[in-house]
Amino acid sequence: MSESFILEAEPRTDQGKGASRRLRREGKVPAVIYGAGKEPASISLKHNELIHQLENEAFFSHILTVKLGGSEEQAILKDLQRHPSKPVVLHVDFQRVSASEKIRVHVPLHFINEEKSPGVKAGGLVSHNVVEVEVSCLPKDLPEFIEVDLAELELDGTIHLTDLKLPAGVELLELMHGEGHDQSVVNIHLPRGAKEEHEAEEGEEAGEEGAAEES
Repeated sequence: MSESFILEAEPRTDQGKGASRRLRREGKVPAVIYGAGKEPASISLKHNELIHQLENEAFFSHILTVKLGGSEEQAILKDLQRHPSKPVVLHVDFQRVSASEKIRVHVPLHFINEEKSPGVKAGGLVSHNVVEVEVSCLPKDLPEFIEVDLAELELDGTIHLTDLKLPAGVELLELMHGEGHDQSVVNIHLPRGAKEEHEAEEGEEAGEEGAAEES
């Protein structure tokens, strides 16, 4: 976790939709920070600074430093509300973290070595079925991303959640639900037209072999 994200926040006393609209007109975003056994605190952030931070994928899966007055708190981004049609953030929720308590965070998957995959070399297409996973871990163990290596993935092959190589201390929430939750993460398959042609060729070869045996 080489990245470092620091957010300058201000306390927010006014509540309600009217107060939030006034903040947004001032170029600020209403937010709340809660958890770790402390009372929730209403805060505001500078919108342009937040937008800049959000451009970095790592921001979503990192421990963030929220500066409020003379104090600093460690937190994770828990919820983000955006305007449906404008590049505007409407509200943000942060969850405080404790070094001794596990957190749940969505972490992106980075797919590597697709060009080396035997399945791709055979003309297959890669289908990404999952692009992020929810993990449970202590803050110190939180990964920025999890790599999915396709270097040995064959045609019609699949990588499941149980195939992912996780850092020490990291668990997948989905797999905690038991059997039947081992989702497909990525697979390689022939394009539809190529698959039909391949099956037709196999059928012809089988027919030719049968005719040869009868003769």
